[in-house]
Parts: sequence; structure tokens; C-alpha cells
Amino acid sequence: MVEGKVVLVTGAGGGIGRDIALAMARHGARVVVNDIGAAVDGAGHSAGPAQQVVDEIHAIGGEAVPSTDSVADAAAAARIVQCAVDNFGRIDAVVNNAGILRDRFFHKMSVDEWDSVIKIHLYGSYFVSRAAATFFKEQNAGAMVHMTSTSGLIGNFGQANYAAAKLGIAALSKSIALDMLKFNVRSNCIAPFAWSRMIGAIPTDTDEQKARVAKIQQMTPSKIAPLAVYLASDAAHEVNGQIFSVRNNEISLISQPRPLRSVHRAEGWTPQSIAEHAMPAMRASFYPLDRSADVFSWDPI
Repeated sequence: MVEGKVVLVTGAGGGIGRDIALAMARHGARVVVNDIGAAVDGAGHSAGPAQQVVDEIHAIGGEAVPSTDSVADAAAAARIVQCAVDNFGRIDAVVNNAGILRDRFFHKMSVDEWDSVIKIHLYGSYFVSRAAATFFKEQNAGAMVHMTSTSGLIGNFGQANYAAAKLGIAALSKSIALDMLKFNVRSNCIAPFAWSRMIGAIPTDTDEQKARVAKIQQMTPSKIAPLAVYLASDAAHEVNGQIFSVRNNEISLISQPRPLRSVHRAEGWTPQSIAEHAMPAMRASFYPLDRSADVFSWDPI
């Protein structure tokens, strides 16, 4: 479905990114495998993971080159995109998958923990997408696939940095879809459920946590790849500005914020009338403090 296309996958040295890169290659794409080879928290740097995936792609008869630049720097992100153009002459699709985790309850979160996660996920998605956008505009075609998360779309404990970045990515994707529609550029999001190195950092101190992780382990990264390949392909030419989740064998279309209920008072509102009228009228439609696991409460199918 992506025969002959040039696809850049960030964070492709392992986990979801690796499976997406391999799937792109199996379906005929030439792939830039980007990964800095860092630990889950972003520490360290190694060319090994990216090169290993490139070797795997070569072993199945595909074409791929490694990239070890960081998405968290604008100039480096531009080099990642340029790597595709220099090696393959063009760039057709970007999969923004690179990320780190530095979980902490909000009242304990440091500025560095906040900043580092926002920088990789949100800034990284922007930097890579912005660099690719110039080429997409010139060739009047292109596709972007961004990894969001139900941690941001719904909520989760101890992930204010990650959740804020991932919800920001959903808004970024929608803005790209709107701004670049006239240039035949599409932008969509995937909220993946998959056992990966990042998810492996989830605590397993209690029986409840152990049971949760056991369920997640059923959901392998390879289950995410088919949707990413499809969204990068011409078959998805009418799919734009959407958010999907993939949970084992389930694909869901995720809702986007719209007005749910409203109240009107001809003379306007006072703080007291809001307390006495507006809030009681809307309270039945208030959202509970759900987490991702509360909304996706059934076992993976």
C-alpha cells in the first residue's frame, strides 16, 4: 500500500516504532529509521537500535537508512527529514512516534521532568512535521501520523507531562490537517495500546497493577503497524484530522471535544446565578475523573 513511498519513522529503534518501520518496508516503502538510542527516560545515546532495525529491513529485502538525530531540536529534526531527501530523493510520510516517560505525581514533578517530556513528544512532533511540511507543500502531497495517548485524551495518574504533550499532539494534528488540506497533506493521530519498553516502566507493586500490566502485555506493537501503514498510504486520501485508538484487535474512532450542554439567561450571569442555575443544570453531564483504564474497562479483544 505504500509501494515506492519514502517514510520517516521516529523512535523506530524498538517497540511500536520498530514494528511500524518494518511494516512500512514490507509494504514497499523506503524507510528512514530514526532513533537516538536512549533509555526510556531519555538518557544516553547509541546508534545501535536504529542500525539494528535497518539491518532487519535489509534482511527482508527492503530499503532503509538510519538516523540518530534528536527530534527535540529544530535543526536536528530538519536533518532527519533531509536524510530522507538526500538518500531517497523525496519524503512522502512522517510517523511521529519518538517519546520518553518521566512519570511523577504532579505535586512532585520537577521542571526538568516536565520540560524533557514536552520537548520530545510535543516539540519533537512539531519540529519534524514542520520540516517535512515544506517538502509536502512543494510536492502537493504528504501524510503525517502522530502518536497521541489516552493518557491525554482521557487521563491517567502521574503523567501530567506526558498527558499534556499527548493532548497537545492531537490539537497539533488537527491544525496541520486544517492548514495543509489545500496542499493535499493529511494529518491523523493514533492512540496506541501496546506493551513496549515505555509501558514496561508501569509499576507492578500491587495485585491491581500486575493484573493491568498482564492485560497490556497481550497487546503487541505489531498490532499498531497496520493502521499506521494505511494512514500513510493513498488509500487513506479521505481520512484527515481524525484520532484512532488501537487496542489489540480493536480500532476505535475517538471523539473530539464538542459542546455537550448549554444554558442561557437573558439578563446575563452572576456568580450566584451560575451556582444556583447553570451548574445544577449541567451537572448531570459532567465528566467523571476517569482514567484510560476506566473508559477501556473490558479485556483486550
